[in-house]
Amino acid sequence: MEIRRDVFQAIADPTRRAILSLVAIQAMTPGTIAENFDSSRQTISKHIQILNECELLYQTQTGREIYYQLNPQKIKEIADFIEPFRKMWDDRFNSLEAIMKNYQPKK
Repeated sequence: MEIRRDVFQAIADPTRRAILSLVAIQAMTPGTIAENFDSSRQTISKHIQILNECELLYQTQTGREIYYQLNPQKIKEIADFIEPFRKMWDDRFNSLEAIMKNYQPKK
């Protein structure tokens, strides 16, 4: 049975978001990723596994080394899902700002 992980639970974790930020710049091996954290390599490997299962990362192999890279298509899917909500909240905050600018307290 295949475990299906929720992408939003995966990106809710600050360590996993940091890993995504690292590999967005360049492909990295698990060891190189782990060097950037105080956690054990095993803990970081578990975070990488979760990100990989959610298809936020993809791996390539060069010789004996496995490199992880950001999957930009999956990130775009997340951004596309969130965009209508961002727009809705921007519109609401703009409306609130307009109300506040026109507010005149009673004397």
